[in-house]
Amino acid sequence: MSAPTKERAVTGVSVLEAEAIHILREVAGEFDKPALLFSGGKDSTVLVHLAVRAFAPLPPPFTLVHVDTGHNFPEVLEFRDDIVARFGLQLHVAEVQDWIDRGEVEERPDGLRNPLQTAPLLDTITGQGFDAVIGGGRRDEERSRAKERIFSIRDDFGRWDPRRQRVELWNLYNGMHKPGEHVRVFPISNWTELDVWRYVDERGIELPPLYFAHEREVYLRDGMWLTAGPWGGPGDDEETVAKTVRYRTVGDGSCTGAVESDAATVADIIEEIKASRLTERGAGRADDKISEAAMEDRKREGYF
Repeated sequence: MSAPTKERAVTGVSVLEAEAIHILREVAGEFDKPALLFSGGKDSTVLVHLAVRAFAPLPPPFTLVHVDTGHNFPEVLEFRDDIVARFGLQLHVAEVQDWIDRGEVEERPDGLRNPLQTAPLLDTITGQGFDAVIGGGRRDEERSRAKERIFSIRDDFGRWDPRRQRVELWNLYNGMHKPGEHVRVFPISNWTELDVWRYVDERGIELPPLYFAHEREVYLRDGMWLTAGPWGGPGDDEETVAKTVRYRTVGDGSCTGAVESDAATVADIIEEIKASRLTERGAGRADDKISEAAMEDRKREGYF
């Protein structure tokens, strides 16, 4: 008599994985030309891995899109390109600098470029004819993101109106939209930062080295440790010091701060997050501190 087959334990992470894969397949079935936003950060990297699993052995039916501010960390861009090559995916890069050069957006006095991503994103969606755009937004990140549905309608100007969000019951998602409108989709909306790291651990997903503790020359500005780079800084009154840090979120170098940390492995990071009382954006994103409603104002204009 053969030994009984050992069943795989059903964990919270595996349930979230199944939900996300179901959503990605719904997008493929409901839309004509979907895209997936991919910056090389942990959330969008997890999305790419989920998409690969959802459609294997075929490649995911999504074009990857990155709105590059020109102030991204070189390590992250290198990682982004490695992932694209590894899985044989298509990547469309919209360079914010091109919009600046054409006079369609203007540099901000504070040097932040994250708020300049809206026009390149909307122009890319319209120009490429994308009718759905998938992103790695999670409800635990920021208050305005907690208002999002998983399928979130945008009008023909790309604007978000929380009052137009549709009821979502029994895992049914309504992708209907008028000509000119499109839908933003958030497959890991129900995940937390801790869930993401547990999934990274379970699936052995590689991430950019910035997420892990390393020694780096940084300077203190507005309570955050920033890295010197082409985005400006340090100023005359800002001193550069060597610190052991890591990044909880990676993005535009002008507004993404590091946190002091000795967490050098995924297991270390999971334990660190369990004890943290700050969200990753609260701990390391200057652009979200412009005002109490900074993110919501940008979302209403069309930002992701």
